[in-house]
Formats: sequence, C-alpha cells, structure tokens
Amino acid sequence: MDNKLHFFHYLHFLLLLSSSCFSLLAFSWIPYNENKNYEGSSDLVNLEYHMGPVLSSPIKLYVIWYGYWNPSHQATIRDFLNSFSSSSYAPHPSVADWWRTVRLYTDQTGQNISTISLSGEFFDFKYSQGKYLSRLSMQYVIKNAVMRSQPESLPLNYRTGVYLVLTSYDVQVQDFCRAVCGFHYFTFPSILGVTVPYAWVGYSGKQCPGFCAYPFAWPKNSGKPPPNTINGGNSLMGAPNGDPGVDGMISVIAHELAEVSSNPLVNAWYAGDNPISPTEIADLCLGVYGTGAGGGYVGQVYKDSWGNGFNLHGVKERKFLVQWVWNPLRRRCFGPNAMD
Repeated sequence: MDNKLHFFHYLHFLLLLSSSCFSLLAFSWIPYNENKNYEGSSDLVNLEYHMGPVLSSPIKLYVIWYGYWNPSHQATIRDFLNSFSSSSYAPHPSVADWWRTVRLYTDQTGQNISTISLSGEFFDFKYSQGKYLSRLSMQYVIKNAVMRSQPESLPLNYRTGVYLVLTSYDVQVQDFCRAVCGFHYFTFPSILGVTVPYAWVGYSGKQCPGFCAYPFAWPKNSGKPPPNTINGGNSLMGAPNGDPGVDGMISVIAHELAEVSSNPLVNAWYAGDNPISPTEIADLCLGVYGTGAGGGYVGQVYKDSWGNGFNLHGVKERKFLVQWVWNPLRRRCFGPNAMD
C-alpha cells in the first residue's frame, strides 16, 4: 500500500512492526450505480493466513491520553470505545455489529478474535516524553503509564492487554501527516521486560485534517478546491460529533484495532507475499464506508438531521463514520450498513 511504513527491530527475536495509514484518496464523488458496485471486491485480492496468532482472548484496552485533551473530545472517543461491547445498547447498524466482521478471523486452532472492552485510562498531561515522539519514544510513553508506583498507573497486561496511545493536537509524531495517521506494533522486551501490542492514533484536527480526517476535511495541497454541489457549496461531509479531527480519529482507531487484533505479530492475516509490507484487513478497504464505494466515493451512508454523515450507532445515541474491513467469508469489504 502506498505511503505505508513498516519498521523492523531484531532483539532476541524478530519483531515485525506494522504501521497503517490513510492514503490520500482522490475525492471525486461518483454517483452510486448498481451495475458497478466497487466496495473493494476483487478476485485478485489474496488475503491469506500465515499461521501466526490473533488476539483470541477477551481484549482489555488501555488508553493513554498523551498531552492536553479537550474533555468533550475525550468523551466522544470514550463513547466510541465503550460501543464495542456486545452488551452495549445501540440500534443496528452498531459499532458492536462492525466488530463482528473482525471477529470472523481465527487462528490455527480455530479460535476467533475475541471481544474488546475499555479497561483503563491514563492521563499523561505533562508530556512525559516531550512534544515530539518517535516510534521508539512512544514505547517509553507506555512504560511511564505502567511502571509508575501510583494508583492511577495502568496494569502491565501482556496476556490480554492492548495499549492505545492517543496524542493531542500539539504533539508531533514521527511521520505523522507525511505518511501515517496511525500505526500498531509491539514493545521491545528491553523497554518493558515483556512484549505487548499497542497502537497509536493522533488528533488531526489542526496538524493535517485533509490527510487524516477524510472525508470531513479537504487536503490543502491537493491542487484543486473541494468538489461543488448543485447549489454551489462544497460536498465535504459534516462530522457527526462536531469535530473533523475527532471524527476522523474514530475511523483510524477502528482501523488500528482491527489490524492489531488480526495481525498482531505481522504473521497472521494479510494479503501479499511480503511481510515487510503487508496489506492488512483494514488497508484493503480504505475509503470504503458504504455500499457502492469506490474511486473516492465513500458509498451510501446515513445523514443525521443536520446532514452529517454516519454509518454506525454507538452508546448514548452517538453516531460514527467508520471505514469497512475485509470480510473473509464474503471476500470483499463489508460493514453492517451494507445495502445488499
């Protein structure tokens, strides 16, 4: 996949570290045509299982809020993460329904990817590693959150834990905006003593909204203005929770959680023959949010009373727009809001 970065480190054993991002898609709004249904389906896509583990035990998600966060933005993301539970009430199509597609993936013993639940939060408002983070220093952010002998510290859960680092608007991360909006990999044993999976997603509302907040923002360096509507305005989609940066993050978070669960060591589920640059289950469906998607058109999605786009319901009557993932049974991109 274009602009997808991968990082390797050999320390006692080879850790394959994968990153995933949103490519800068052409923003040509194509009318839906039943006779030409894209949605990523292709006989050429050869998604294979490479015998590695998936996260088959109930996943405990630990969030590290790095930097200064607007409480309302935190509430939106927190509600999204709490929507993954099958016990959370939300009308169909829901975030929990979306996760059921991810759960179709199994390991070599036939165990499916498990449920996921928000199990702890840590607030690193003092920027423990500064306002510029490399991929290596990101691991020290996690160490700071789990190694402190204070009540607010997170547990070091190397059996069922996944750590999600979310950086605020004023934090720069290596390759952020230039190539990636989020990535996932594993910590080095030399840093934490154990290997644990984690993911990072950055707030893109101020640094690169046109790159990481698609389709709620237009890239400034695209060389052309946003497409116009019949009434003369632009056809950018409104953010369902009122902030393009946060609503854009929601889909990237879902993207990373799907891939860290189905390909945690980069030796499980991916397409292609090169594990250095695997195309994972969410990479296959970038820019696909509804039926008929393709060529920069996001597909058929719902509109709220203000005209903002969404395709999933969450807790507390929240609405979210989340990209689809590859369904291994249907052999195409799929989401619970599919019209077919």
